[in-house]
Amino acid sequence: MHPESVDISAASAAALVQRVLVVDDSLVQLKILSAMLTRWGFEVWQAQSGEEALALCETAAPDAVLSDWMMPGMDGLEFCRRFRALEHDSYSYGYFILLTSKSEKGEIARGLDAGADDFLTKPVNADELRARINAGARILSMQRQLSDTLDQLRAAADAIDRDLRQARTIQEALVPERSRDYGAAAVSLLLKPCGHVGGDLVGMFSPDAAGLGVYSIDVSGHGITSALMTARVSGYLGGDFPDQNIALERRGGDPVFRPPEEVAARLNNRLSADPGVLDYLTMAYVTLDLASGVARIVQAGHPPPLLIRADGSMRFVGEGGLPIGLISDVHYDRITLELEPGDRLLLYSDGFTEALLKDGQMLDQEGLQQLAGLCRAARGTEFLDDLYWRLSQITRTGTSLEDDVSAALVEYRGVG
Repeated sequence: MHPESVDISAASAAALVQRVLVVDDSLVQLKILSAMLTRWGFEVWQAQSGEEALALCETAAPDAVLSDWMMPGMDGLEFCRRFRALEHDSYSYGYFILLTSKSEKGEIARGLDAGADDFLTKPVNADELRARINAGARILSMQRQLSDTLDQLRAAADAIDRDLRQARTIQEALVPERSRDYGAAAVSLLLKPCGHVGGDLVGMFSPDAAGLGVYSIDVSGHGITSALMTARVSGYLGGDFPDQNIALERRGGDPVFRPPEEVAARLNNRLSADPGVLDYLTMAYVTLDLASGVARIVQAGHPPPLLIRADGSMRFVGEGGLPIGLISDVHYDRITLELEPGDRLLLYSDGFTEALLKDGQMLDQEGLQQLAGLCRAARGTEFLDDLYWRLSQITRTGTSLEDDVSAALVEYRGVG
């Protein structure tokens, strides 16, 4: 078969191999190989040693390399290793063919381990050489197509990452302030998504100087879908527009609190009636009368709030309740308790109690109570930050969260 008759895969793949580097300490062999390649239209570089070849490769990358294995000084195996170390991206990949008289499997394995793509036995047959170069061209074609696809995927991932960062900024805006002083009470918030965005939400609002509402919500799942749900729920419980807040109603022209159990039922009916909503959420919601200290709480599948008395004693409040959005027409119970000056009420997501510790066990309610006891001297956001820090020190992943973590702390001081 004449060399020019060898199939070159429609010449399109072969066009990828334009510059060929030939490395051989034999000047005769160097000239023979170079003449073949030049006749076939390739740009040919020549080097009589591995050191000289490396110097050429540092200026520009060849598309293919034909290198003798046995050379004085740096042999073809070592040259191949160093050649591979020079490559920086897929487009600089060079197809490497070792010229050798070795045929033992062990020697071939050494060449592959060094980074060689193919082998030719000396003396080189022209037809076989052309076929191996064509095969290399096809490999390069696939390599560069994969590189293009990878670049597109990276661009898409970068765009998604930018969108998620923007989404995180928007979600952070749902909690515009971490603490607020209401005189007789103060509220502090903690929100730590495990990813760019999360399904936890905490918030507070006060339609007048007489009371305040605080909520802790955990949407099922993680990520974008859950984040969209938190944004929707935030609109139902926002404090900036009282007329849109389902926790408030107008009496005599002024907004007042609806009973917490009614708020949970109204929210449940809205979400369960929407066929486009597949997620559900848990919620702990409390209204506090600032003058009397009476707290009215609804627990809808959320972990029970932790009551921390001024004397340091603690107990969990509530027994459960159905999550919101699973089924319609659910009845929710109200929990009523009276806060004394110095008392605190902690609402939190299961990101705390279900956090996995280094021994594989969950923190659970008992562990949370112990952590809260260690943070008891702190107040406000300092208490929440200390609680979160202590949690991160005992979990198996540290600050790399496995679930969203959030909390709302109500601290009652009393009037006057």
